Amino acid sequence: MNKTLILLFHPDIRRSKANAALAAAAQPLADTEVVDVQARYPSGQIDMFTDGAVEAKMLLSASRIVLQFPIQWYSTPALLKAWQDAVLTRMYYVKASTEGARLAGTPLMIAATAGNVAEAYGSDGQNHYTIGEILTPLKAMAHRCGLPWHAPHILFAAGHLSDGALADAAAHYVTALKRFAAWAPAPVAVSPSILQNEGV
Repeated sequence: MNKTLILLFHPDIRRSKANAALAAAAQPLADTEVVDVQARYPSGQIDMFTDGAVEAKMLLSASRIVLQFPIQWYSTPALLKAWQDAVLTRMYYVKASTEGARLAGTPLMIAATAGNVAEAYGSDGQNHYTIGEILTPLKAMAHRCGLPWHAPHILFAAGHLSDGALADAAAHYVTALKRFAAWAPAPVAVSPSILQNEGV
């Protein structure tokens, strides 16, 4: 098994420019699957047991996982949080020994688009906080789930790029995905905390 699973969380990819271009560039890559999660759950509702079983199976078939999304109001799209609540709660609390423990050790990369320029993200910038600080909840999630954290891939000024700049950004994304696929993180020991809440 050597598959990169890209889970795309965009509220309406048909109206997207940047995320659509990145996803389209990733599609032809060997051993790569791009999944439009919004298309799977247009209502935004994900059932922990029926849908969660399907999502867990998909995650467990992957060698590495990418969460791709636009940063919205300094956070993730609502569907990504709903997915975490349903799928990861199932895998790490309800089915910890059969699903969560098996997913642990799977590398994770965040691929996000940001509307402002890079200089806006920092203590002296318009948005005051760095991208790293904004992504802290996802980094904490990765730590809790035992998913090795790869350096995020961020596309700034995503809604203001020329066609040429967008094509360059798509090529850079492909390069980042190839580097991620070649990355060999140090083994992650499964924490006893992953198993302690099974049956909750």
